[in-house]
Amino acid sequence: MSVGTGRVLSGQVAVVTGAARGIGAATAIALAQAGARVVVNDILAPNDTITKIKSLGGQACAAVADVTDQASVEAMVAMAIDQYGQLDIAVSNAAYSDRELFYKADMDGFQRTINVSMWGPFYLFRAAANAMIAAGRGGAMVCVSSPHAYRAVPGSTAYNMAKAAVDQLSRTAACELAPHRIRVNIVHPGWTDTPGERKFFFEDELMGHGSKLPWGRLAKPEEIARGVVFLCDPNSDYINGTTLSIDGGALLPHEQMFRISERPEISRRPEVV
Repeated sequence: MSVGTGRVLSGQVAVVTGAARGIGAATAIALAQAGARVVVNDILAPNDTITKIKSLGGQACAAVADVTDQASVEAMVAMAIDQYGQLDIAVSNAAYSDRELFYKADMDGFQRTINVSMWGPFYLFRAAANAMIAAGRGGAMVCVSSPHAYRAVPGSTAYNMAKAAVDQLSRTAACELAPHRIRVNIVHPGWTDTPGERKFFFEDELMGHGSKLPWGRLAKPEEIARGVVFLCDPNSDYINGTTLSIDGGALLPHEQMFRISERPEISRRPEVV
């Protein structure tokens, strides 16, 4: 897909957090391909993402900032407006997670998970909302959340808590910002093939788990990014406060397929009275 194709976001300016790699990088690139000028945030310089966007003819600049610091996030939003004159889209993607039993968890890692994955989205949405309200142009916000918001995944207590919180943040913000024509939506990615997953799994383990999903593979970051662009598209103006799951059917009861796949003759048996 080239930058000149489907430029539904032409003239708009977007900020994407945690965009040095994975879903965040794919989202920043996809927004640029759709015509937006993109402020690419990460705690480290997101050089690869910027280079990719510019190689496709898009416009982007880097904003190195820690999303756990409110002042830094507010400065990043101000920089976007100084650089490009406006802010139309805010995508909260930055996240952090450790895997530990909650009663044994290292509290530094536990707290960092909460700070990045919960306070980070809050700080971004708060700063972006104030900027958008002041401009009076409306806008769109997307929170890249997770099924962890409602699935009690063992070993992920802090992440589960944070994602449940940001889902409620997003829905409440959608309600409060509707009078200002600012839409807020949520994306729940399925299990996605990102560098971050290598923190928890070896390559063969990751691919093996992916092969057991209903679609037979993990999601690609670009597939999640397309959902974000869809929600930011002005043509999606009537979509507000909703959750878009992009998971290849992972939450379907696919484990129950054994009921017919292993014993297809069962459906032909006479009913037992």
